[in-house]
Amino acid sequence: MSARVTCEDVGVRFLFDRQRRVVTPALRRLRRRGEETWGLRHVSLELGPGDAVALLGASGSGKTSLLRVLAGVFGADEGRVEVVGRIGALLSVESGLSSRLTGAENAALLAVLAGLTRREARALVPAVREESQLGVAFDRPVSSYSQGMRARLGYAVAELVRPEILLLDEVLEALDHEFRDVVEARARAILAAGGIVLAAGHDHELLGRLCTRAVYLAQGTVRAAGPFAEVRDAYLAAAHHPDVD
Repeated sequence: MSARVTCEDVGVRFLFDRQRRVVTPALRRLRRRGEETWGLRHVSLELGPGDAVALLGASGSGKTSLLRVLAGVFGADEGRVEVVGRIGALLSVESGLSSRLTGAENAALLAVLAGLTRREARALVPAVREESQLGVAFDRPVSSYSQGMRARLGYAVAELVRPEILLLDEVLEALDHEFRDVVEARARAILAAGGIVLAAGHDHELLGRLCTRAVYLAQGTVRAAGPFAEVRDAYLAAAHHPDVD
């Protein structure tokens, strides 16, 4: 594999629409009234074949936003993003899923987002049905799914698109132990083949088993980067002393 991920001075803006009470990516083409905030700012990252990196930080620090940028869910408002290699993304349980669509319809949607053509995505749906082990629920709206069922659906697509780059968010922690072991094994296989794994979450034991490096994010910026144990300790120290920057 020749997988590669590059972020240079990446920034993502969000706009709080007070009437709708939602936060949306601002993007350059969006023009709405509301309070503007930066979800990511001046983030740089370089990953190559065999790299396994954990994203550490409190909730709202920018971990999920960065993964969504790399997955193509969000566009960067500033800086440069380059991703070489097919992506398999297990993002937050809600990310990329439409509650109104069935599991089958969501499977096709996620496959297109991963880079498959519409024809390839439709052809993949029967395999996703089998891999996800959702049974009759596969043809029901995702709004009826539990978190674990949503995670299974997302994993099945991420597995079957045969990714070279695997993006894992806290959804991994929502999986039951059997499926978590399967995801971990798949992540190790991708790394052994020269792929890339980028994982975010709060289960440091789990992240430490997968990742050798880490990036600590706070308020959308990189506060530390390096060996996993060192960055984890820096994050935990900051979490226990929030007034010390």
